[in-house]
Amino acid sequence: MTLKYLIRKEFLQIRRNAFLPKLIIMFPIVIMCVMPWVMNQEVKNIVVDVVDEDRSTLSQQIVHRIEASDYFIFNGQKPTYESALKDIERSRADITLVIPPHYGRDMESGRRTSLLIAANAVNGTKGAMGSAYLSQIVNSQFTIHNSQFRINNSQLTTQNSILTLYNKHQNYKLYMIPALLAIVMMLLTGFLPTLNIVSEKEAGTIEQINVTPVSKWSFILSKLIPYWLIALFVVTVSLLLAWVVYGITCAGPLWLIYLLSLLLALFFSSFGLIISNYSDTMQQAIFVMWFFVVCILLLSGLFTPTRSMPSWAYLTTYVNPMHYFIDAIRTVFIRGGGMQSIWHQVLALLGIGMAMGCWAVASYKKNH
Repeated sequence: MTLKYLIRKEFLQIRRNAFLPKLIIMFPIVIMCVMPWVMNQEVKNIVVDVVDEDRSTLSQQIVHRIEASDYFIFNGQKPTYESALKDIERSRADITLVIPPHYGRDMESGRRTSLLIAANAVNGTKGAMGSAYLSQIVNSQFTIHNSQFRINNSQLTTQNSILTLYNKHQNYKLYMIPALLAIVMMLLTGFLPTLNIVSEKEAGTIEQINVTPVSKWSFILSKLIPYWLIALFVVTVSLLLAWVVYGITCAGPLWLIYLLSLLLALFFSSFGLIISNYSDTMQQAIFVMWFFVVCILLLSGLFTPTRSMPSWAYLTTYVNPMHYFIDAIRTVFIRGGGMQSIWHQVLALLGIGMAMGCWAVASYKKNH
């Protein structure tokens, strides 16, 4: 019964706060409705200069394909490579394609030839992706030319056939929804419990709890359970928005999404309470929590593949709950995997979450 009244107290505090109810409702709405349009790693609007030293029918076909592409902004044809390079140096162009003399003639006769692609590497992602897109256009033109003239030359580039099993339309928002759900869960269920106990310390109300016979387990559970329920609400809102706004639904069982979300909420809410227990001021708690959140997020594999990390950094993924959550929720949401596909991530999240929960209880001292 004591736990019931403590949980009721937490919800009353949240409801009477002028800001928190609005944050809990508006935060997932803004993140799910705005960020999938903004956080799109598909590179577009790449400004391209073309230096056509051949002026053949084949070279002009390549130029026209660049003009028609949705990924490029055609900046015109330049007379020399030096003039195109000046555009790159002055940030007027992102990439330059140089078609050498006799390119069309060499292609028709089956001789080996090459094109020059020069990219601005200041923005590494834009330069690399722009070069890849431009190479695809050139390679596809090779294939079309070979099929028209029946040229059989092993030195020419051939086109690969790609079969997409999941996300067949390559909709980037489908990849973003699980990632954004993880970020929303991390921020809401991490920061709100962190500020809870510290705010009571600063207000002096925690002293009233300390003189009561309330057990440490009851007190910590009363701080955790409301945020688990908030996590379920946030997940429901996020999934509804993904369906209503983007027409995206979970390919796997929905109950697994809720299970994974609860396990992640268990970790972050417990971790937030640990920081809150060791912090004396709200400013200290915010900065400590922010430090760990950034490290956990960047080392989780959300933005970069974990296998590309140095070996010492990759070892941190074994104790990073966000890594297990991202891996599991993408498996369920995109691929439609079941419990048999994510059981080891579930066990890892459960183990880390339980350890954090026990630490949260042990770190809370009733006598301050």
